[in-house]
Amino acid sequence: MTGYFLRRKKSLLQIIKILNFLLSSICGKLGDNVNISIQDAWKKVVDNLSGTVGQETINLWIKPTYPVSLVDGLFTLSVPNIFFSKRIEENYQNIIEKTLSEFYVTPVKIAFQIQKDVIPIIENIEKTPIHPDVPLSSTIKDQINSKYTFDRFVIGNSNRFAQASAEAVAKNPGKQFNPLFIYSGVGLGKTHLLHAIGNAMKQQNPKFRLLYTSCEKFVNEFIAKIRSGDSEQIASFKNKYRNLDCLFIDDIQFLMDKDSSQEEFFNIFNELKDSGKQIVIASDRPQNELNKIEERLISRFKWGNTVDIKTPDLETRIAILRKKAEEENFAVPDDIILFVAKQIKSNIRELEGALLRVTSFIKFTNTPFTLDTVKTLLKDVIKTEEDIKITIDKIQQIVADEYTVAVKDLKGKKRCSQIVMPRQIAMYLARTMTDASTTEIGDAFGGKDHTTVMHACNKIKEKVEVDAYFAAHVNKLIKIIKTEE
Repeated sequence: MTGYFLRRKKSLLQIIKILNFLLSSICGKLGDNVNISIQDAWKKVVDNLSGTVGQETINLWIKPTYPVSLVDGLFTLSVPNIFFSKRIEENYQNIIEKTLSEFYVTPVKIAFQIQKDVIPIIENIEKTPIHPDVPLSSTIKDQINSKYTFDRFVIGNSNRFAQASAEAVAKNPGKQFNPLFIYSGVGLGKTHLLHAIGNAMKQQNPKFRLLYTSCEKFVNEFIAKIRSGDSEQIASFKNKYRNLDCLFIDDIQFLMDKDSSQEEFFNIFNELKDSGKQIVIASDRPQNELNKIEERLISRFKWGNTVDIKTPDLETRIAILRKKAEEENFAVPDDIILFVAKQIKSNIRELEGALLRVTSFIKFTNTPFTLDTVKTLLKDVIKTEEDIKITIDKIQQIVADEYTVAVKDLKGKKRCSQIVMPRQIAMYLARTMTDASTTEIGDAFGGKDHTTVMHACNKIKEKVEVDAYFAAHVNKLIKIIKTEE
């Protein structure tokens, strides 16, 4: 009998031991998360989301929310309005619930508590129809600048195709080149063309609903409307853009890394395009350099016609200055025009600004119009251009850095494609940006024959003339070389 109880006791001890082991395992798995605060859990969720969505999305949709309670596996979030709850539910619910479930090692679902009651349902807003006969509100101005017209746009080799494309769009909006995508560096005339198209459209049809806006303004307006939680304001925003005959949006590169704004612009773009309305976009870079913009948007930017505006040549700069002098009703000697045109090469805005500085000084001081006077007035501008010393060594280093290759390889004999193209570009830039002869350039590249240099320069020159994207890349290098000390 004693043996029986001993065996039973031993069995019970074993069972207890097993139960303790299981309990220990469970507790070890749960760790400290069993008693973790909902605030800390939500911070973990936000951290996880930050790795998958853009910062704008976090700032716009996630940060205005905060946890309220966790009861029976239901994690309640406080959100500003119903728009937030719908957005989170449609786009981020799965990842939020998955993160919370892993954190608490138990299934967790999310629910929403509205901070602000919004009576109208969001679906009613999303499906608001476009009314073609509804004019743009009188409180909304088209923002088209009347002074920027095609007549005032000076045409040269650098912008001829862009100007012709812009005129074609103005004559047949929504039917040809839709969208029209114009890109160039700062101050080369892309904004002028946007306004010129708008002015031509207004002259052709005064009832046209047009709107010019910067991308930054569009984004800020969108965020403000969403955060307001006011359904009427949100509906007004959507209708404002979707009821247009032509949308001109400048500096589209501002849309980069702004996921929510990209989605809204994507919807507006589709609505306008599907309705046969015109879209004109300006950018400081080509589509393939618009990093952190969704591919679906980039592909739509390429649907129409893409044109670039290059840095104006000397003849065009002279023509621009003469045109500006005529508009100011001021006779400027040819030698002064030529001097200013030679000194300021990369930016039309700076070019016209320099001339305006000179003519204003002459007018108000009644000073004789001499070259020495102009040199004195523009010494800061001229100094900036002259002080930047461009050498072959500098060009080689910048090109090598851009292509992640060694300078010694540019000077060496390697013939692989990763080296040949950067080497040819560097030779081309050395030829166009310095006074060095082809022989001197060849020597700087490891003793290459001058014919090799000429071949490289001709090849890159031809590629620049036919390939807009490649030209933009070369122009980018030129800009770096000109500005980097």
